[in-house]
Amino acid sequence: MTNSKTKAKALNALTIEGLELGPFAGNRKPNGQIAKTHWRAARDDNNVAWLILDKAKSSTNTLSADVLIELKDMLDELEKNPPKALVLRSAKANGFVAGAEISEFKDMKDEAEAIRRLTEGLKIFDKLAAFPAPTIALIHGFCLGGGLELALACKYRIATDNAKFGFPEVMLGLHPGLAGTWRSLQLMSPIAAMTAMLTGRSLNARRAKRAGLIDSITQERHFANAVQFATSGKLRLNRLAPWKRAILNSTPARAIMANQMVKQTSAKARPEHYPAPFAMIDLWRDHGGNAKAMAEAETPSFVKLMTGDTAQNLVRTFFLREQLKSYTKNAKTEISHVHVIGAGAMGGDIAAWCALQGYKVTLQDREAKFIAPAIERAAKLFKRRLKSPGQARTAMDRLIPDVPGYGLSQADIVIEAVPENLDIKKSVFADAEAQMRPDAILATNTSTILLEQMTPGLKNPERFVGVHFFNPVVKMPLVEIITHAKLDKNVEAQALAFVGGIDRLPLPVKSAPGFLVNRALTPYLMEALACMDEGMKPEVIDEAAEQFGMPMGPIELADQVGLDICLHASEVMRKDLQHDLPEIPAWFEDKVKRGDLGKKTGRGLYEYDKGKPKKDKIEEQPDPALADRLILPLIDACVACLDEGLIENAEVTDAGMIFGTGFAPFRGGPLNYAKTRGIDDCADTLERLARTYGKRFKPSPGWAKLKS
Repeated sequence: MTNSKTKAKALNALTIEGLELGPFAGNRKPNGQIAKTHWRAARDDNNVAWLILDKAKSSTNTLSADVLIELKDMLDELEKNPPKALVLRSAKANGFVAGAEISEFKDMKDEAEAIRRLTEGLKIFDKLAAFPAPTIALIHGFCLGGGLELALACKYRIATDNAKFGFPEVMLGLHPGLAGTWRSLQLMSPIAAMTAMLTGRSLNARRAKRAGLIDSITQERHFANAVQFATSGKLRLNRLAPWKRAILNSTPARAIMANQMVKQTSAKARPEHYPAPFAMIDLWRDHGGNAKAMAEAETPSFVKLMTGDTAQNLVRTFFLREQLKSYTKNAKTEISHVHVIGAGAMGGDIAAWCALQGYKVTLQDREAKFIAPAIERAAKLFKRRLKSPGQARTAMDRLIPDVPGYGLSQADIVIEAVPENLDIKKSVFADAEAQMRPDAILATNTSTILLEQMTPGLKNPERFVGVHFFNPVVKMPLVEIITHAKLDKNVEAQALAFVGGIDRLPLPVKSAPGFLVNRALTPYLMEALACMDEGMKPEVIDEAAEQFGMPMGPIELADQVGLDICLHASEVMRKDLQHDLPEIPAWFEDKVKRGDLGKKTGRGLYEYDKGKPKKDKIEEQPDPALADRLILPLIDACVACLDEGLIENAEVTDAGMIFGTGFAPFRGGPLNYAKTRGIDDCADTLERLARTYGKRFKPSPGWAKLKS
């Protein structure tokens, strides 16, 4: 629900403009009653009509079908007595319109129905574009996707300095579908427009104005004056010169630039996995010189993507993210001071990330020389992520080196991030508990040790929880919240809320060997090592996984994680799991002993040059069966975790693997992939692999339960 204070603040800004808002009388339900739902309207003393979007029962404006139907009714009514100008704006404090209502995408699986619904929306946008008076979009905050397409249907776009513009549809396996493709090209250079649509990156107001996307920037309190300026004809339209647009959209220019776009896009995504950007390029290359032809081609292109597996699975992934976020919605926490023990790669980066998110952080290690590298990395992070040197300095002020551990007595949460050694961790816990506040939370970042092995000896085991980050902390959005039988439910709730507060996705997992992510990754990585041990080239192994859709292959992933960490996890899994795993190759153990630990040392399973692996060119494509040999053990581990009750449900399991490992998002998660492929087919394939390679491939008993 919309926060009442926030809502009042937004509406107060409108009353300053001299408007008296009310429901639009022309918007009627089928039974003849007046609908008073999402839009309000008013005419000011200058005969300017204002349509204010304040979507009911939502903190954010989105373009659902009922919102668009109400807009159509309003436009129909206004056309009977046209005003001097028509203004669209938002009553929400957070922005204009965030985009289309994504929940409605889940139903768009039939092409004919999708075309019908999309055509209805396009007619409404066309009606706005053809309105018999100047139309003005007043934009603050976000203006994304369908919201930007709504604004593009207006003659003028006037924005505040804090406005953000973008076409994030590509993140859902789509391109703009409400005339955004061709209308953006009427305003911007094709390079700027196509870059925005192909990458999904947002533009701030000043960049948007330079690109020709908006006409003017002003402060929100001056919106009424800006409207008068526009209606008087004094506001100059900010457009790319027609002759420049004609040259850049000419057939030869499109052919050259489109080929370059395909090349750049192919370096980041495979067309068979993510067809949307390539469809967008084709659309522009084929029709970019003719707005009418591009408008006609946009709908079938969009619908083909919308009803395809990639978009449907990416929409599913969007809601999986929302499901993880939901764990924080009803949780409250008073955490403001974080104390991190251990300034290594993980601990230092956890501390830096928390400071970046606004928390006071004290970082403890044995000597200042161990903390210094973490502070240097943090300074680079703050400089890269924050807008101004002043903001970066403020963030640095929040990150306090603390060799003596003074922060222990003040912190709301203490996070241990020392090496994976039970005795070392227990020693750290004893020292920490002696100084911590009795109401503070003690958390461990362990990746392999059962919490039940660490609770003996703790004074307050009910306030002890696992908060497991993934490397690299800055890039990996998932944090596993590891629970145990003695954990206080309120402490668990506070930990979930804390993870949400640092802009991360929490995943509750019961304490068990490897938890979820490492439990699933270990057989995947070890099978890749077994393939190398058989003489397969690492590049071929990685290519097989990448052809399946993994963001990087298991060999490169092992190097990124660190071979020492992989070896330790493998040893723990082999010891604690009631499931066979491949033998650890002797040459792999020798690499770790020599200090060839992967990317962090410049040499591991690959050699590294400026952080990039040096890979040989593949002469032959991988055997198609190799992907099954790598991926199915990972999926089987997920099935086992679900069967053992470590994870709440299949959806959360898929979410954990997508956001914790990068598991092919376009497949919707490992369990969703298994169901799509066929449970019996997956289990039968594992049985065949077991007959060939050994009983480590024997499928988990949980496969049968997935059918229900």
